[in-house]
Amino acid sequence: MIAESLTQEIATALQQFPVLSETTMLELRKQFAGVHFTYCLDDDIHRGKPVYTSEAFNLYLVNSSQHCLCLTNDFDNATGIVVAEVVPEED
Repeated sequence: MIAESLTQEIATALQQFPVLSETTMLELRKQFAGVHFTYCLDDDIHRGKPVYTSEAFNLYLVNSSQHCLCLTNDFDNATGIVVAEVVPEED
């Protein structure tokens, strides 16, 4: 289970970083011990709805209870968070 308020705390923490990277994820893992984080580009996610959106990143919930990872919007069944970086489209 991941509390909805935790996603807001994570989003606030992420806004302190000028650039998202694997180093950012290491810092998040230190700050939010016990939460499994995955980092990718938002364009890599083709299904699922973010539980938090911003201009720089979106947060998605992951459920791994059925032996396969899948995105979910059910906070009670969430086991991790995907931090998906939003890259502005070039004209």
